[in-house]
Amino acid sequence: MSVAHEAHYGPWTIEEVLALGEDRGQRRELMGEALLMSPAPGFKHQRASSRLWQLLDDAIEASGAPAEVLEAVNVILPDGLFIPDIAVVDAAAAAENPVTCDAEAVLLVVEIVSPSSSGRRTDRLLKPPYYAEAGIEHLWRLELEPTPALIVCELENGRYVERTVAEAGRTTLIEKPFPVELDPGALVRQRR
Repeated sequence: MSVAHEAHYGPWTIEEVLALGEDRGQRRELMGEALLMSPAPGFKHQRASSRLWQLLDDAIEASGAPAEVLEAVNVILPDGLFIPDIAVVDAAAAAENPVTCDAEAVLLVVEIVSPSSSGRRTDRLLKPPYYAEAGIEHLWRLELEPTPALIVCELENGRYVERTVAEAGRTTLIEKPFPVELDPGALVRQRR
């Protein structure tokens, strides 16, 4: 459901963004004091998100880790509010059914790279420093084009360092934050 709101002038706050309410047609994120809006993701993106969510959920259960996998959750950062495609959060932080999650409770964020040039720039270049500043230890970036690839990064000295690149057509074991095997190509493959 779209929410009509009055014109807004000047910088945004987290409270003002959250007060806009839920809108399944677009995501509203806050980078510093700037409001970022993006449309709902396409089918390929949603297919990949759903399948990756399931793999992560199964991996968490198998490992016994006290964590929960969530899609499109509001993560509060030191200087913003982002909605990663997938977030793995501490189970205690998700227990009360909150609207937001503090970055301290987030173990892993996954960004599925948007097809637009501005979306690619945001997912690849702009968001990672904010996640790093918040101390989120693991960042995965799923590239859909030209062929699916998962770039697995880990926080080291305040910056993300690539640890693994999983390529389509090959099953790769990712060991942290818990073991999971995946083929990025299988995440986007359409069922017949």
